[in-house]
Amino acid sequence: MEDSSRTPISRRKLIKSGLIVTAGIGLRGLSGESAHTQELDGLTTKRWTIGNDRIQRVLVCDAKKGLFTERLSDLGTRVDFIQPEKLRMDMAQEFSFLCNGRHYEGTSSEFHFVNADNTKITNGNSLKAVLRHSELLLEVSLIYEVYDGHPAIRKHLVLRNIGTDVLHFSHLNIESIGISIGPENETTLLTEYGTIPREIFYTGRSEDACLLVSNSRTGTGVAIISEVPGYMKRTEIAGWDDPQRVRIGVLYDTDLMPFERTIRSGEQFVTASASLVSFRNGDGFNDPHWVLPSYTAKILMRRVDAQGPPWIYNTWEPFERGINRKIALELVDAAADIGIDIFTIDDGWQQEYGENTVNLASFPGGLKPIQNAAEAKGMRLGLWIPMAAIGMSTKDYRRHPEWASLDQEGKPKVTGTMGGSKVVMCLASAFRDAAADRIIAAIDQFHLAYVKLDITTIFNAYGEAPGCWAKDHDHGNWAESLNMIYEGIAYVTNKIYAKHPEVLLDLTFELWGQKHVIDAGLLAAGDLDWMSNVDDRQPDSAGPLQARQLLYQRAASMPVESMLIGNIHADLPTIQESFATAIGSAPLLLGDLRNLSAADRRWYRDKVDWFKRLRKTTKISESFFPLGSWLQPSAANWDGFARLARSGTGIIAVFRNKADAATATVRLPLMPEGKFKLRSVIMEKDLGIFTKSDLANGIVISFTGSQKVDVLECTATN
Repeated sequence: MEDSSRTPISRRKLIKSGLIVTAGIGLRGLSGESAHTQELDGLTTKRWTIGNDRIQRVLVCDAKKGLFTERLSDLGTRVDFIQPEKLRMDMAQEFSFLCNGRHYEGTSSEFHFVNADNTKITNGNSLKAVLRHSELLLEVSLIYEVYDGHPAIRKHLVLRNIGTDVLHFSHLNIESIGISIGPENETTLLTEYGTIPREIFYTGRSEDACLLVSNSRTGTGVAIISEVPGYMKRTEIAGWDDPQRVRIGVLYDTDLMPFERTIRSGEQFVTASASLVSFRNGDGFNDPHWVLPSYTAKILMRRVDAQGPPWIYNTWEPFERGINRKIALELVDAAADIGIDIFTIDDGWQQEYGENTVNLASFPGGLKPIQNAAEAKGMRLGLWIPMAAIGMSTKDYRRHPEWASLDQEGKPKVTGTMGGSKVVMCLASAFRDAAADRIIAAIDQFHLAYVKLDITTIFNAYGEAPGCWAKDHDHGNWAESLNMIYEGIAYVTNKIYAKHPEVLLDLTFELWGQKHVIDAGLLAAGDLDWMSNVDDRQPDSAGPLQARQLLYQRAASMPVESMLIGNIHADLPTIQESFATAIGSAPLLLGDLRNLSAADRRWYRDKVDWFKRLRKTTKISESFFPLGSWLQPSAANWDGFARLARSGTGIIAVFRNKADAATATVRLPLMPEGKFKLRSVIMEKDLGIFTKSDLANGIVISFTGSQKVDVLECTATN
């Protein structure tokens, strides 16, 4: 590795301020041992070692050099990504930002150490280091967390104004480090949830929820998970700046959706979090197919992983806004027959968007008969509720039209919906309390277990302009409104959770502002993400095949049990494919369940009950393995997935599609040691007992006659 003092400065370093100044993420991570101080060259240097048995990070605060990461190590694979003797200080800023137009960074003697605290957290440890600037009246707290059993460090910042002058921030970079994984020509980058190869000089945007940087020869690498929400996300990877290092910056955006924030006297801003997760490809449980699903499910998900996801039915297709009492009561019976847990009425139950008054023309007697019928069958009720798109006749708009988002001309923003044009209220205004109170009232009134929060907030997923130009809201300008609206979503959900911690909140892709999006920022605010509306009205529609395309691309890093992938119809002739696709994520079914025959209802109930029993006893959220032609599933080739606990017990789903081949060879090279019994859940027959070596070399799954799908239960036998 080259001496940094002799490394030539490339022209790409001209973007350094964009890389280092622009990372606005908060990592929450690290477990902490006791801090200690030592005297070096007559100056007080403080050093903290934070970690667990999987990962370790050493932080140094030096009077001349400021705060920086001196060492970052994967203890399981014995790899040092940062070493003290090979440290490049121009890649070690730790954090940076612009404040009132001036650049500040962690590696500056202008930041003085105040204090540090190590505390125990649930399943881990936390370190908080506090710095204070010598001239700017600003306190910066860096919070790191580590969690037992996970090779991950999660971090975030808290910026606190301790003076009287207003501070204005932009170009916020919360994780700014340089890691060594080998020569440039051995370095690879996987983008867009960690599945799409790209060049190693790259700017990650909204869909880059997780980036994987690794050495193609040794397999060692680091995953970067940003919890900056939606379009505010920016992640910089600079692998061409140094022959042996990759510069990483985790930021809020600086150009397309520019982050700005004003902090007044006594106020503080808590950044989003980001995680660095170490791995080694092909190395058993150190492989990212095990490491990332386990970490994101157990740490980033609020609650679903602990109990397993419920089976949800939703009325949207085919009924849309035509749903009514008669149809709903008939659907309740059918939903109960197939094992549904939550019966959800989508758009059409309410008289107007933004109020809880029931549409009595469609539901005479209100929703109480539906609620009673569902609960009598052992189910709970769920409802669709728009968060910020409301009718102009509603009480909130009539009383407070000033809460509306304004366009650049100063006019109220409207958005197109299935119920007509609605005004978009600004969640960076006092409207957020009214929205939370309305949703809480609906949960109380209708005894809801699940709420699908939908429609435009920051901007419409289909092309309407973002943000709010109002001058009398909580945001100081349009740029400030962007992130503050995302924060408003989290404010609403947190207020709901404070009253109803048991309720499941679904933040749809339309509410988050982008088609098919899911990210860790959304998971920090809610439980579930209605991620898409795949067309599945006919047997040859895009349907389950495209649903699996969405699943495979995102499952590499995002927890699959947070994904609600609409709109798979349960009543089509392809019920085996519908079921097998649904168990790849959070199970969600639509369609006219009244069309299911008695035999089909029994079939569904048998398979749903089997899956519930398995999921209750087996942590299949600990891994995800896409199989076959997973990168782009097609009718011409088979695809599939495996979801396994660390014991090797779990499920394998295989989809023949329209391929001519009557067999599929399934290879699982990362199974634990042992023997495994395979049983076909679809064909209801045992396939045999196989060793780890058998599964690594490949087992042949045969399709009988016109069979298109098989689901295998894999059980560890030793």
